[in-house]
Amino acid sequence: MKKSSLLLAFMAILMMTGCVSTKKLVYFQDPDEVYRQGQQILQQYEMRLKPADQVLVKVTCSEPELLTIFAQDVVMGTAGTTNTSSISTSGSMTNAYGYTVSNDGIITLPAVGRVEVVGLTSDQAARRIEQRIVEANLIKDPEVTVRLLNARVAVLGAVKSPQVVSLTSERNTILDVLSQCGDIADTGLRQKLTLYREENGVRTKYPIDLTKADVFNSPAFYVQQNDMIYVEPNKSQSVKSSAFYTFLGAGAAILSVISAIVTIVVVTTK
Repeated sequence: MKKSSLLLAFMAILMMTGCVSTKKLVYFQDPDEVYRQGQQILQQYEMRLKPADQVLVKVTCSEPELLTIFAQDVVMGTAGTTNTSSISTSGSMTNAYGYTVSNDGIITLPAVGRVEVVGLTSDQAARRIEQRIVEANLIKDPEVTVRLLNARVAVLGAVKSPQVVSLTSERNTILDVLSQCGDIADTGLRQKLTLYREENGVRTKYPIDLTKADVFNSPAFYVQQNDMIYVEPNKSQSVKSSAFYTFLGAGAAILSVISAIVTIVVVTTK
């Protein structure tokens, strides 16, 4: 009986290793003194255009006839020309198109030609296109808007809902993205996140510890398009889901039943 009791106690201890400490679930565990003096917010959140990005280019002008030159692109295999020209309620005419940034960082616009936009923010790209339109004597005072259409981040590992998150603005933190995935699962390690980012043809790896306040100063705190975030699971979860652990749990249950039966037999025979 003593041996079986010791074995049951040992198995119970092993099962408890699957429990997660509350401290491991808390974000930003630094003392309050770290935050009292305030932290300067680094404005490094603007996404810069990369090859394969899809962008919306919108040209606005108060003289509609000047915008017709941007509506002369033809989609082969269709019944005619396609354009997205429209007249706003103010009477101005707009022209908007979606373009893909080529591998060499170029978009090709009707009447304007090739414009290099890689490495620029959306606003910088818009100003460059405006400059090219003016230089080509197409419109004297164009207003151009550039917006990124396909910005997204992949989230994998120990989160409640692994998925590809579409970014709805150009200012998104890693916390914004994780919240879209239902937050990190209880089995995930807040201290061991990894963000992978492609920059200038090089893939960079950023370790992230969400239990520390210095995460706000990390270049990975604000996400970029095409980032990939991996949340490492707790090792105890791997043990808990293993075949050995499953067998051990079943064995403990069986031994518990046998021990109870033996106890009843011993008591009744006395």
